[in-house]
Amino acid sequence: MSFIEVSNITKSFRVSRRSAGIPGMLANMVRPKFEERKAVKDVSFSIEKGEMVGFIGPNGAGKSTTIKMLAGILCPDKGSIVVNGYVPYRQRKAYVAGIGVVFGQKSQLQWDLPVIDSFELLKAIYRIPEEKYRKNLDRFLDMLDMGSFVNQPVRQLSLGQRMRADIVAALLHSPQIVFFDEPTIGVDVLGKETIREFIRELNAQDEVTMLFTTHDMQDIEKTCKRLIIIDKGAKMYDGTLQEIREKYGTSRQLVVEFGEEAVVPPMENVVITDIEDRKKSFVFDNAKVNINELMSHLLSRYNIRDLTVTEPEIESIIQRMYNGEV
Repeated sequence: MSFIEVSNITKSFRVSRRSAGIPGMLANMVRPKFEERKAVKDVSFSIEKGEMVGFIGPNGAGKSTTIKMLAGILCPDKGSIVVNGYVPYRQRKAYVAGIGVVFGQKSQLQWDLPVIDSFELLKAIYRIPEEKYRKNLDRFLDMLDMGSFVNQPVRQLSLGQRMRADIVAALLHSPQIVFFDEPTIGVDVLGKETIREFIRELNAQDEVTMLFTTHDMQDIEKTCKRLIIIDKGAKMYDGTLQEIREKYGTSRQLVVEFGEEAVVPPMENVVITDIEDRKKSFVFDNAKVNINELMSHLLSRYNIRDLTVTEPEIESIIQRMYNGEV
């Protein structure tokens, strides 16, 4: 059995339904009406120990509901979840001792206390042995370069500093699985890269299983090899980032800088656009046009100074998937 086994889970909620205005509100108080909405529909996947997986989807897709079921906060209406031998919603007390959760928009640190005091409090809550606590703390403070602010009150920290402290707080008890929810939201470029490097290193050294929900595809691209996409409560993709590019990202752009003014006649299955003086863009479907033949054709006929090939960004491919364009 895999480290995480999710089998055909479904989760529905009752949502109040009433007419607009005060009459509708009064009528709903006397005789409330509800409708059932499925947040998650028959979703299945498995994750091996040590995997880093991106779990993404548009707002309202069912991501948060799925993560809450994995964390043991919610119980599925149908189906089953087993994580490291535990059923999260049935064995919650024992289960949560081995997981960590990082919420980008919600801190578990005490606002008016120094960061180190929050760490000491978590040490007591999780009953972390002194030697283990000290080893993890020293290691994480060094990896995330936190020595300069670990004694400052949380309210005085920048967002990037607070996020690093929250990540350490979630890892002090050495969890075997960590759920990241927008771990770099609002953090500057340098801070994001520091966090991503730490996550990659921790995964490589400790084989911590990690599941990411984020709208920043750079977080996924720089940490995960695998991606699960959910939309309207149903799983729509489960595979590697490379596979999604090969299957859906067939569009390519060849940018050519000519050594002199050049007139290029129309070409079949290629959209040619002038970018600036002596520079043109050739956009084509990789399944219809051979890139090597196109480049050879241009090089044999024109004085070319530079060639650059670009692939579509993973974010644009996924957006097209959401829109039903691929």
